Amino acid sequence: MTTEQVYIDFLNQLYAIYEKREASNIAEWVFENVTGLKRWERNLRENMDLPTNSVTIINKYLEKLLEHQPVQYVLNEAWFYKLRFFVNEHVLIPRPETEELVSWILSDSRKLNGEGKTILDVGTGSGCIAIALKRELPASLVSAVDISKEAILVAGRNAKELQATIDFMQIDFLHEGGWNPIGCFDIIVSNPPYIPEKEKENMERNVVEFEPEIALFVQNSDPFIFYNKIAKFAQSHLKLNGKIFVEIHESYADDVKQIFEKFLFKTEVKKDIYEKDRMIMAMKTTVDEKQKITK
Repeated sequence: MTTEQVYIDFLNQLYAIYEKREASNIAEWVFENVTGLKRWERNLRENMDLPTNSVTIINKYLEKLLEHQPVQYVLNEAWFYKLRFFVNEHVLIPRPETEELVSWILSDSRKLNGEGKTILDVGTGSGCIAIALKRELPASLVSAVDISKEAILVAGRNAKELQATIDFMQIDFLHEGGWNPIGCFDIIVSNPPYIPEKEKENMERNVVEFEPEIALFVQNSDPFIFYNKIAKFAQSHLKLNGKIFVEIHESYADDVKQIFEKFLFKTEVKKDIYEKDRMIMAMKTTVDEKQKITK
């Protein structure tokens, strides 16, 4: 079969579960991954026979996609901040909204001529935030933690492939007893789990059935647990005038803002490109009493 025939058949089958634009984007991504050809290059060779092994791979990918597996997991790749990351079922797929969080950190750091920062990424997953920051701020010292051993392995692989030196630690951040060895930082950043479990039933299958629950959902009884822990951790692990940058649920900006203000942080809420409250910056403007005693 020709490349164009295989492509059209592939696309038509995707229409069964995806709307046309998304199906087209997925098809383009898969065919470029397998053949190495962009659309314009395929158009020039549309009558070229596609090698049998390529057809086999494409059909295998199609089977997985029709089971609602995310294309990023099918291809084991996701793009974030113009970088290609390896991803699998152990890590969250990077989102465009999180790129906006990284852009905010970079803009703020460069505005203050602060490229040599110490940075901690809490719940690093694929390592996308930590690695993007290290690549853009090479003079910075970047550390990253995650509870998942599998996630740390994925993040370490990405750091090696993308030539970013990151200090990775496998730590249960919710367990305060493990905080002591982590260090003190100018910036703490996190895209923590923040979706209440009750929202699962309204979410798409490719998210609920395949992405790691531990990276997405929090218990309905304590939906702000990570923000409380980050604020408490920052009392002794964030430098004076240091900043916390976190991604948030669009419906709970005021709640998260109040958490940081309770710990005497100066806060700012930022909207994403869809005009949804999506990020909060919290600046440490007072010294913790324990720090005063040790000085």
